[in-house]
Order: sequence, then structure tokens, then C-alpha cells
Amino acid sequence: MQISISLTKIERIIEMANVTMSRRALARLLTFALAFILVLSVAAINNGTRADKAERAVENSYMHAIEELSLDLDNIKNNLQKGMYTNSISMLSDLSEKLCSDASNAKNSLSRLPIKELDLTETYRFLSQVGNYSKSLAEKCAEGGSLTADERRNISALHSYAQKISGSMWDIERRIGSGEITLADTAYAASNLEADGLVSVTDGFTDLADSDSTFPTLIYDGPYSDHIMNKSPLMLKNEKKIDQAEALRKAKKLADGNELELLTQEEGKMPSYVFTDGKRTIAITKAGGMYSYMLSSRNTGKQTLTAKEAVIRAEEFLAKLGIRGLTDSYYEIRNGICVVNLAAEQNGVTMYTDLIKVGVALDNGEVLSFDMRGYLTNHTIRELPPPKISGEYAKTLVSGSLTPISSKLCVIPSSGQNEVFCHEVRCTGSEGENILVYLNAVTGREEQILILKIGSGGVLTV
Repeated sequence: MQISISLTKIERIIEMANVTMSRRALARLLTFALAFILVLSVAAINNGTRADKAERAVENSYMHAIEELSLDLDNIKNNLQKGMYTNSISMLSDLSEKLCSDASNAKNSLSRLPIKELDLTETYRFLSQVGNYSKSLAEKCAEGGSLTADERRNISALHSYAQKISGSMWDIERRIGSGEITLADTAYAASNLEADGLVSVTDGFTDLADSDSTFPTLIYDGPYSDHIMNKSPLMLKNEKKIDQAEALRKAKKLADGNELELLTQEEGKMPSYVFTDGKRTIAITKAGGMYSYMLSSRNTGKQTLTAKEAVIRAEEFLAKLGIRGLTDSYYEIRNGICVVNLAAEQNGVTMYTDLIKVGVALDNGEVLSFDMRGYLTNHTIRELPPPKISGEYAKTLVSGSLTPISSKLCVIPSSGQNEVFCHEVRCTGSEGENILVYLNAVTGREEQILILKIGSGGVLTV
């Protein structure tokens, strides 16, 4: 009896043990399954993250290529427009080199885009044509030939095409940046980019050869302002060095009573003490203790002043600093600030090399910034030769596609840190554009052409 009971208990114990073992096994199985699912989930997330990063990298690459292509096409458009109005073999040759470089750079940007998907094959063909065509014309002129009426019409047609695709690319970039379309939608947006009726310039053009990296400079805030900082400052030559304390005393005159502290000491061609009060930065040259530049971080309010009034405020500010004999040339309005460009004058001749830029707040007329480094670098009394050609005669030397309006004498920079005495002839183009042609006042040679952009944002040149 006892044995029977013991066996029964043993059977129950074994049965319970089997149940317990099954539950434990199930628990282990569930644990392993959950762990496996977790591993798969983490792997999927990692793969998804990598995929997202890869997709973003591709999109960023496309966006960067689109931005560069927009700039390249803009440069091509501007240089073709200048080519429409040049009357100089050397100028045409210079523009040709720039067009070749711009076209080569634009094709490089295109190579990073899905050209077939975006249907940009015609744009690619245009880029292959434009540089070689302008180069062939320059070679023709160099051999003693001149541009025919048909060739000028071809340049005009190329410019019209460049203008259209440049505007389309800027529009695509704007819409992508605003989120209106994604890069996945760009193929549809770009379907309107190709212009009809591309002028048939010549047959059998080959791809552009590798060209150098000389690219045209877009001058945003007045002619030649990019060229004025490439030599030792003439006004600081032989000037006595000042110490930090003396520089601080001078800087305080512009600090409105705020305490200033030394921020840094700049070296280079114009060593300076740089002070700050936390809101503005003021630089004083170590040689001569002259004002170099000032920057303020104040936000501007509602505009109450006109650009003309801002010019007057800028001139009054410089007069208080003892700087006179300047003429305002061009200005740009951005973020409620009018940046006025003022150039020195000598006996009625505008010195575009001797440039001062003054930023005036359009809410209350306060001067928030100035930059005198161009003026300090280049200003001096010059011995100018008497002009051998008159302003009236200079007007007759411009292209027949231009209508001259006025002329004035000026000095502009040239390559090699030199200067050229010129007649600045302001003209109207065949499409109503404002064109500035610079003719050597001694030889009559066409030295430069600029396009004058007049709009609500200011008066600028390219």
C-alpha cells in the first residue's frame, strides 16, 4: 500500500516536472524569439538609418550640383550679354576664356545630376557649343576679322537661351529650398527647363577641352571692390606705430560710451587692433591709428529712410571723421541696411580703386558698419596724364549695338595691381539694359564692360 502510494506520488511529481520543464522551455523559447526579433529590429533600424543617410547624402549632392549649375549659367548669361556689346578683340578673347571656364564648370555640375531623368541633354549640348563658338569668334578676330551681323545675332540668341535656362534653374532651386518640390519631383520640374529653338551656331562641335580654373568675379557691391585689397596700404606707408591704449582711445569715439575690450590683433598687410563692446567691432590700424572698419550686430526695424537719405547720412558720417572729397557710386539694400559705396574724386575724376563702404540703418539712419580698407590701401594723389580722346569721341568707339548716354573720367584697376585711366561710357543696350563701357582715355582701347543692375535692392554691377 505504501509502495503504491509512493509510486503514485512519484508519477505526479514526474508529471509536474514535465509540465515545469515545458514551461521553462517555452519561456526560453520566447526569450530567444524576442531577442531574435529585437536583433532583427535593431538591424532593420540601422539599415534604415544607413539608407536614410545615404539618401540624404545623394540629395545633398544633387542640391549642391544644382546650386553650382545655377551660378555657372548665371555667369554664362552675363558674359554672353557683355559679348553682345563688346567692340574689342581683346575683350572678346577675355570673355571667350571666361565662357569656356564657366561652360566646363557647368558641365561638371551636370555630370553629378541624373541628366537623362532630368532631360538636360539639350542643356549639355548648349554648354558644349557656347564656349567653343565664342572661342572660334575670338580666333577669327585675332586674325584680323570682325564680327558679322549674323554672328552678333547668334551671340544674342545664345544669351536668350542662357537667360531662359538660368532663370529655370534658379526657380527649381528656389522650389526645392522652400519644400515646394522634392528632388524626386525634379524630373517633372525640369521638363520645362529645355528651351525650344536653340540657335544652330555651327555643326560638329566637340566637347570642351579641359580649361583652367579662372572664373569671372561677380561684383555685388560696386565696380572693382573685389580688386582693391591686393597690395600694401599706401596711406599707412611710413606712418608711426601706435600702442593699444592710443588705439582704444580712438575706438571709443565710435562706441557711444560703451566699454570696449581688445578682441584680437590682426596681422597681414594691414595690422590692426580690434575692439568690441559685445555688439559692435571696431578696428584701428597699428600704423597711423586710422579707422579700418566697424561692424554692428543690431537688428533693424521698419524702414523710414530712402536710399538717397542713406547716402547723405553716410557722407555726413565720413565728414565727421575728416574724410571728404568722395562721390557716391553704387549701393545695395539688404536686411534693412543700405550699404553705400563712395569713391574718392580728384579733379572730377572718380577713383573706383579708392573705395569706402558705409552701412546705414534704414530705420533711424544710424551707421552700423563701414569698411575703409580699400581707401587706405589705394588712396593717394595721382599724376594723371591728360586724356588724348574726349568723352564725346569715346562714345563713338562703343559697339554699334549700344546707344551711348553719358561719359565721365575715372580710374579703374587692371590685372597686375595696375590702374587704368578711362572714360566710363554709360549706354543702353538693344534690350534696354544699362551697360557701362570703360575705354582707355589715352589709347581708346576697350578695357572693361559691366552690366548695371538697377532694382529695388539697389544699384549693382556684374
